[in-house]
Amino acid sequence: MRDAVTSLIKNYDVAGRYFDRNAIESLKSYFESGTQRVQAAKAINANAAAIVKQTGSKLFDEQPELIRPGGNAYTTRRYAACLRDLDYYLRYATYAIVAGSMDVLDERVLQGLRETYNSLGVPIGPTVRGIQIMKEIVKEQLGAAGIPNTSFVDEPFDYMTRELGEKDI
Repeated sequence: MRDAVTSLIKNYDVAGRYFDRNAIESLKSYFESGTQRVQAAKAINANAAAIVKQTGSKLFDEQPELIRPGGNAYTTRRYAACLRDLDYYLRYATYAIVAGSMDVLDERVLQGLRETYNSLGVPIGPTVRGIQIMKEIVKEQLGAAGIPNTSFVDEPFDYMTRELGEKDI
């Protein structure tokens, strides 16, 4: 897993270049948002169970067919697996927020997930919607925690939804 700094260094090192103005601005932005990133992670960690529970409730309110007989979250085991997966997405999104890099999502969450879900018959659409709902809830929680700028929170959630979302082939 790389963070924003190591990713930037790697890119410039591979090119054999010194940091230019863009690199310096990128580093400056990352470090300026560092305290807020850590505060966001702290707030998410303190409320993780509630965030996952709210996400599940809202998702199942919007898509009740998921918890009806024959639905992918029908039975206690499947329902629990859905909440477990939402918890994974939240945890890894938090890592990505702190790192300022989406590498951890590629390495630990997204590689092979679409194929795994497809092979198990897990619908991708509700998963994507759940991640979007989670982003909304996280941003509300962070606003309530007094973290004024939460724009950096969008990136990992949007990245996961984009990567998992249906793709035209």
